[in-house]
Amino acid sequence: TAHRLRREAIRADRTRPDRIRRVHAASWDAGKEGGVNMGIHRPPVVMPDMKRRRASTGEKIETIMNLARRLPLTRQILADQLANATPTQMEFVEEWMNAELESRERSKRSRLLKQAGFPADTELDGYDWTPIRFPVDYGRQRIESLEFISGHEDLVLFGPPGTGKTHLAIALGRNACRRGMPVRYHTAASLVMRLLRAQTDNRLDRELAMIGRTPLLIIDELGYVPIDEEGSRLLFQVVTNAYETQSIIYTTNIEFSGWGRIFGDPNMAAAIIDRTVHHGRMIRFEGESWRKTHALMQ
Repeated sequence: TAHRLRREAIRADRTRPDRIRRVHAASWDAGKEGGVNMGIHRPPVVMPDMKRRRASTGEKIETIMNLARRLPLTRQILADQLANATPTQMEFVEEWMNAELESRERSKRSRLLKQAGFPADTELDGYDWTPIRFPVDYGRQRIESLEFISGHEDLVLFGPPGTGKTHLAIALGRNACRRGMPVRYHTAASLVMRLLRAQTDNRLDRELAMIGRTPLLIIDELGYVPIDEEGSRLLFQVVTNAYETQSIIYTTNIEFSGWGRIFGDPNMAAAIIDRTVHHGRMIRFEGESWRKTHALMQ
């Protein structure tokens, strides 16, 4: 009888509304903590340790970067690794190498433009070609193609001041730099001063060798400033070394007949003209000075 009464009391307790609410609340709390919800048991979700993964990836990147600084690529080793690479890995390597080559080309162009020493960033876009009179067999397209550099030919841009000679010379030089060709820009006076300083410092041979490694040399404003005998001799040496090995662009407002006054020695001037005419062309500029027509003082 005692056991029967105890069982009936337990059943009565289980059917009480407040008892049911307590059981349901306990089940909901357990579901939030342990994955039990509405009577369904779910295993707890194990989240990856992202902080540790990021640290490991950073260490691996640093290791690869250190290896890249120490180890230039060897083609045979690369070929051996590609033999076992998956298509995805080979695609990654191709993209990586293309990006590396493009970066190197950009760096090279930027370095060449800086080393050239251009005094302005003039370009051919919007350049006015109307004041120019070209030779019969030589026109704008051939100048813009820069084929005269590969042929070691010279250009003499002749005409009055302000007609666009320096603008064209610099623009052609900048295009040559973008195509990977070293260029050096000097006014005639600054080049002579540079050579005289090198001679005084006993490094003239090194300076001439550096100038001689440049495919295109621009000598601007030839004849604007008189050159003494020693400066003429040094400039003659530059022109002689460049003959059939480099291209020179001269800008001047003095015809060949007056070059004797520039160099102070008719024989030296004749020798320079002879070399320039042999592999060169004269581009004539005409018209009013651009600076004069656009001057604030009228």
